[in-house]
Amino acid sequence: MPDVLRVALEVPLRQLFDYLAPPSGLVDVEPSRAAIGRRVRVPFGRRRLVGVVIETAAESDVPSGKLKSALEWLDAPLVTRPVLDERILELLKWAADYYHHPVGEAIAAALPRALRLGGPAEPRERIWTATPEGLEAFGQGEPARARTQRRLLGLLVEARRAAEGALEVAMPNWREAARALARRGWAVSSLEAAAEAAARGSPGVPEATQPAPSLTADQAAAVGRICGSAGRFAAWVLHGITGSGKTEVYLRVVEEVLRRGERALVLVPEIGLTPQLVKRFRARFATPLAVMHSALTDRERLEAWREAASGRASIVIGTRSAVFAPVPSLGVIVVDEEHDSSFKQHDGGFRYSARDVAVVRAQRAAVPVILGSATPALETLHNIETQRYERLSLPHRAVQAQPPRLALIDLRAHPAHAGLSMPALQAIERHLNEQGQVLVFLNRRGYAPTLLCTGCGWIAPCRNCDARMTVHRAAQRLKCHHCGAEAPLPEHCPQCGYPVKSVGQGTERVQETLASTFHGTTLVRLDRDVVRHQCDLASAMARVASGVACILVGTQMVTKGHDFPNMTLVVVLNADQGLFSTDFRAPERLAQTIVQVAGRAGRGIRPGEVLIQTEYPDHPLLRNLLAEGYEGFARTALAERAQAAWPPFSRLAAVRDSSTTPGAALEFLTQARRAAGKPARVRLLGPVPAAMAKRAGRYHAQLLIESPDRTALHEFLASWLPEMAELPSARHVRWALDVDPIELF
Repeated sequence: MPDVLRVALEVPLRQLFDYLAPPSGLVDVEPSRAAIGRRVRVPFGRRRLVGVVIETAAESDVPSGKLKSALEWLDAPLVTRPVLDERILELLKWAADYYHHPVGEAIAAALPRALRLGGPAEPRERIWTATPEGLEAFGQGEPARARTQRRLLGLLVEARRAAEGALEVAMPNWREAARALARRGWAVSSLEAAAEAAARGSPGVPEATQPAPSLTADQAAAVGRICGSAGRFAAWVLHGITGSGKTEVYLRVVEEVLRRGERALVLVPEIGLTPQLVKRFRARFATPLAVMHSALTDRERLEAWREAASGRASIVIGTRSAVFAPVPSLGVIVVDEEHDSSFKQHDGGFRYSARDVAVVRAQRAAVPVILGSATPALETLHNIETQRYERLSLPHRAVQAQPPRLALIDLRAHPAHAGLSMPALQAIERHLNEQGQVLVFLNRRGYAPTLLCTGCGWIAPCRNCDARMTVHRAAQRLKCHHCGAEAPLPEHCPQCGYPVKSVGQGTERVQETLASTFHGTTLVRLDRDVVRHQCDLASAMARVASGVACILVGTQMVTKGHDFPNMTLVVVLNADQGLFSTDFRAPERLAQTIVQVAGRAGRGIRPGEVLIQTEYPDHPLLRNLLAEGYEGFARTALAERAQAAWPPFSRLAAVRDSSTTPGAALEFLTQARRAAGKPARVRLLGPVPAAMAKRAGRYHAQLLIESPDRTALHEFLASWLPEMAELPSARHVRWALDVDPIELF
């Protein structure tokens, strides 16, 4: 029997599928090695799907009479490279195994859509060459009378081979001459992969396009230690306060990596941070960059993937899925803002942590990985304590600026009007009079979170969710921020006819209040309602950076990566949101947000001030944060986690499901818990309805699985999941497993 191909397909099944090799393609090579990582088109029921060969076997468990042949190679052996090299394929297999996800869907997450549909992995380019007869004719002075043909033949003789794109630049009228040379047998053309047509080589020494600033002693020490770990795995936690120059450390390390002929992979959590980092890298290096994020078109994603895979891009910068980018001769991985929850895919599909996968990738590639943050995740700090990672500290700001002064505003003594207390307004006025800029942070978009009837107490609900509709006054709409439902904004209660009023504050209302209070002052608002495209964000940032806008009102998107030297005051509204959450990670996220947004103040030569409005000024989290900073908070929080046996002192997984009826969601998880029995060293908690039980018209529930031992947890999950899939109630719900969840719904 010919070798059997074991193929991963993009289907929600935890298995590989056996096919016979296509009738042609593997010639004079060892099939088991040539096939791995290549795409094939295969019959699958009534469909034709594109899959990736994971392994081969001499025989199959499928009876020979039922074993089908793959239809065709999409990455022909001996002609093109596999779409997934051995290291990336092994990484994806590890990730699929660790997160207990179908390997076919895991592989799909690593490939552009065009490749998943069967498009060419390498761009094809027509190459022209002179034949031996053409070389001889040119040497004899031919063609003597056709000057254009002779010029073209001369170009081909000199270059040996020339791509059509290059000929178009050198000789715009070359095509008719090329056809004439071909008819005479003096030139031929062929299609080749563009990567083969171009000289690939190593990146070489980067040419600086912008002079590098002098390093501080702490920065120089960090660069030296990271570069000293070249050629081996090391996990470096670059813990630097905001404004300490972490990006400059990245740039210096990448410069050394490129100097050695290697390449760099840089991950950022959000699309909004990508243009800023790309701008910094392009200003420093005259070398090709590949940029990967979800806002790209399918064609742009494919082109970026090709640039990375071919090695033409010596630096790859991207968001979460870029962790699987093909980067030959990888020399370093950088994970900026490593604490950010955006690195975890947690709402559908392949639920993986790009930060954690990056560490594993670096370990397997024997290269250093840099985890940068002003507020490292508690798991990361625990890894430092257990000596898995090593800390590099940047405790001082790079431009000699002092950290901002933090203070609390007690809303019990200073009630807020439209979200802003009198001390906050007075501070804003003072900083504006001193020609400073002000950032007002509120992590709630819209005009108001509630629309209330003044007569009967009716509150505008979302019909699809256990949530209230948010007032968007400018659009005259009610919107649900959970399912996207919309309705017209009423003036009277639909139940009793009394007038309705907006209760609470969102960024839209705060902007209105500030505009009416500070007449003539230019304001910019940054939230998802006003920033719909990347150009909107760039335009708003430019207005603030240039000083045109004096007040910036924004949500989470203003907390990281932005550097405004003239920003001297930050006001944090509604800081109490995370103080009493049922999610054990909520205090950590709140502390990180406060520290990150506070870091926007005083980054220039002028001192910064941060005011935090709260109704709980004596809360231990806030007091600890003000007295000892993030490190003091982290010590206390880790001690609390250890006492409660929550991660990182235990391992956690969550099974979440949803159904069209509340009973079905809980019934499936109840049956699943019953099927689990009493596993050793594993606790099952629940099932319970989600905190927001009804969302987007479906009822949600979850079951937590906790263990002090990672191996015990994964062994249990591996044996339990197949049983869950066979439960009768599984047909009536949508369910998924989330390993290492960062949010408990």
